[in-house]
Amino acid sequence: MYTLLSGLYKYMFRRDEYCILILGLDNAGKTTFLEQTKTRFNRTYKGMSLSKITTTVGLNIGTIDVGKARLMFWDLGGQDELQSLWDKYYAESHGVIYVIDSTDEERLSDSKRAFEKVVTSEALEGVPILVLANKQDVETCLSIPDIKTAFSDCINKIGRRDCLTQACSALTGNGVNEGIEWMVKCVVRNIHRPPRQKDITSLTQQTPRDPPMPTDSNQAEMDPSQDTGLERPTDFGAGLCFADAHLVKSQDQEI
Repeated sequence: MYTLLSGLYKYMFRRDEYCILILGLDNAGKTTFLEQTKTRFNRTYKGMSLSKITTTVGLNIGTIDVGKARLMFWDLGGQDELQSLWDKYYAESHGVIYVIDSTDEERLSDSKRAFEKVVTSEALEGVPILVLANKQDVETCLSIPDIKTAFSDCINKIGRRDCLTQACSALTGNGVNEGIEWMVKCVVRNIHRPPRQKDITSLTQQTPRDPPMPTDSNQAEMDPSQDTGLERPTDFGAGLCFADAHLVKSQDQEI
């Protein structure tokens, strides 16, 4: 009887696990976003002081529970020499959060090139991507339209996937909850409709199941006649979908 009740309890309160990559250039605010996320979604977590966060060398790991979903974050270092390691984690991921530093206009083109490599990877085909325009609390930050213009060449490379840009301030927390909730809806839906369109068995064999230990630790106004298949998060400034509506529309079910 105990075994039966124990099994029933585990079944009723089980959580599906999803791996989420946090990518972007160094100093974009990836680790600050992760710390803010863990603090907001885990009441018992005592986060580190955000002012003490330094550039990640290796990766940081974090886990949160949202409803019946458990998100496991892999925050990867964004330095040039570390970006070549990103694809080692692609085949295991269910979603990608790409963080842009809205205050760093000089490196915006570098961020775009890194983003293009992410969205054109076959191992990430169909995987939802949340693009965070971070540091929107800084008065001199680039506006969402500016970022949209800089990344306009990426539109035709998005493919058939859910892709949303969310204005965000990882430091203040604005936009964090909305972005995470959007990602949860996408990955939960995709678990019943595998995101990959091609066989990635060979890629999986090259991908570590367990990450190595760390070495250190508004939505835009869109044409209302277009059905994006996406639920808009609460506005925080202005945001956008990089892809046209027919590119980001769900294949069979709306969120």
